[in-house]
Amino acid sequence: MGDEYFTFLTECTSPKACTILLRGPSKDILNEVDRNLADAMAVARNVVLNPRLIPGGGAVEMAVARALTEAGAAGVAGKEKEIAGAAQGAVFKAVSEALEVIPRTLVQNAGGNAIRVLTELRAKHAAGEHTWGIDGHAGKIADMKTYGLYESASVKIQTLKTAIESTRVLLRVDDIVQATRKEKSSGGGAPAVQDMGPDGEGGEPEAP
Repeated sequence: MGDEYFTFLTECTSPKACTILLRGPSKDILNEVDRNLADAMAVARNVVLNPRLIPGGGAVEMAVARALTEAGAAGVAGKEKEIAGAAQGAVFKAVSEALEVIPRTLVQNAGGNAIRVLTELRAKHAAGEHTWGIDGHAGKIADMKTYGLYESASVKIQTLKTAIESTRVLLRVDDIVQATRKEKSSGGGAPAVQDMGPDGEGGEPEAP
């Protein structure tokens, strides 16, 4: 096969390992196919280990963002049982705005009107239809259950945990110490002159 020698072992009974042969018109495209296949196999592995699925297309992000927005507004209004203080309400609002970046990016990548589509999606979630998300091809809202787009729950949970933990690490940084590199002399001018003492031994060099 080309300049390489391959041995094909076919019709094996219950093989423990297998090889997938990828072909492509160029090295760049072949590398992209290789990465896509690796991602697909990782997703399949996660689903096998944890078969829970959730709606895709930014539906989960929008549902969580709406819940946080409502909780934040309730906290600012003074309902201490739901949120203790207005500061936490502001934090919830910031996180909800960050989560809405996911469906907004999906709409923008599809060439849709982000403001109009997100308004429609918020209205759907306000009506209790939490499975609605963004159709990445058309740039419009769609029911992910009907559309058939799901994501692994374990991957989504880990993504949200990592985002929150990274934010907490950055917020703990109260100062930044920047190391500066000492500039070396340009080397121009006459070299240093060495003073010879009376005994012929060199003394300290003098600056020009």
